[in-house]
Parts: sequence; structure tokens; C-alpha cells
Amino acid sequence: MKLAVMQPYLFPYIGYYQLAHYSDTFIFYDDVNYIKGGYINRNRIQTKNGPQLFAIPVIGASSFKKINELHFQKDIRKTLASISQAYSKAPYFSSAFPIIENILTTDNRNIANITSLSIIKVFEYLSLSFNYEFSSTINYIRTNNAQEKIYNLCEIHNAKKYINAIGGMQLYNKDEFKKRNIELGFIESSITNYPQINSSTFIGNLSMIDILMNCSKDEIINQLNNFKII
Repeated sequence: MKLAVMQPYLFPYIGYYQLAHYSDTFIFYDDVNYIKGGYINRNRIQTKNGPQLFAIPVIGASSFKKINELHFQKDIRKTLASISQAYSKAPYFSSAFPIIENILTTDNRNIANITSLSIIKVFEYLSLSFNYEFSSTINYIRTNNAQEKIYNLCEIHNAKKYINAIGGMQLYNKDEFKKRNIELGFIESSITNYPQINSSTFIGNLSMIDILMNCSKDEIINQLNNFKII
């Protein structure tokens, strides 16, 4: 069984979705500290003036609080207007924007809820299965250090393979995981250039919103499978 564990981000880049798609079980790591200035509450979209950050303000944002203890601001009209203005002429705007709008305006403003929905609802849109859990609902040893927590989560799920984002290569060692009888792999994302509504030169690593707006369902599914494990 392949396990992946990641903090929930708001419409992250496609590599996050590739990791989720490849895993047999994906855990939203929602009971760890919120990271201010990270990508939990923001990402980049492509506008006529180039890549631009969009963000949803977090009420009482604090790195001393858990992700699932914080909430997004309710008034996000400016955020929706920015996305709409950037992509109103995109080929799949009429199908993608209502999904984005419904997620961002949901009544439950908990960060873990909205960010995870930005992953879950994309897989529903693509009619792809997605098996997920929230770490806050799992009885694991929370007093352990970060790596021991991962070992514990793997043990609980009987996972013999743990997959991490490519950035994890700086944190985790394959030999250390092997000692626990766990195969460690890193997902190296690739992407096929696609026409972007606001750019003649392809710009990668944008929010999944850009792909949803510019690509068909079949094209997105093909992109989800465009990676390798190292």
C-alpha cells in the first residue's frame, strides 16, 4: 500500500494532485502548525500581466495554531473577481469556475475543510477515485518528531511504500525508511505544455486553477499521470 501525507494547500500546483492520485491512501496533515507566508492560503494564477498571487485572508493567523484550528475570512469577493477576470475567456471557464466558487464560498470556513475540498472536488470533477483521511482523525503518536510520526502513520496503515513530494529529498533518507521496512519514493512532476489563455510563453508551477481553466478533463488526467518516482 502506497501512503502519502501532506499539509492541505489551496488549489496547489499539479504535482500535489499527482501525489494524491498516485497514492492508495492520502492523508491531509491538518493537525500540524499553520505556516504563515506559505501556500496553505494562497497560490499563483496567470493574468494578462503575468503570474499573480491570489490569497484568502486567515482570521487570527498564527504559527502557534494548528491548521484545523483556523478559519478563512468569509468575504472573498476580491479573490473570486481576480480569478474570474483572469480566466473569463478561458475555454473551460464555464465548467471550472462554478467548482472553484462553490469551494471558496462554502459555509464551513475551516482552513482544513476548504483546502482539502480544493483537492477532493477536482478528483470528483474528473471522475477519479480518491481515498483520503485527515490526520486529526487518526490515533497516532503526536508527541513524536516529524519523521517518527510518518513511520507511525505508515505502521497504522500497513503501508510498505511512502511517497513524498520532491522537496522531501532534503528531509528524508531512503536508508532510514528501509530500516523500518518502508520503501521511500519521491514524485518528480512533469507537465506537458498547454495553451494558456493569458500567455504566449508557457508558465509552469501555477495553481491547479490554471489547468482547470485551460485543459479538458482528458487532458488533465493525462497530466496527472505525467511524473516519475525516484
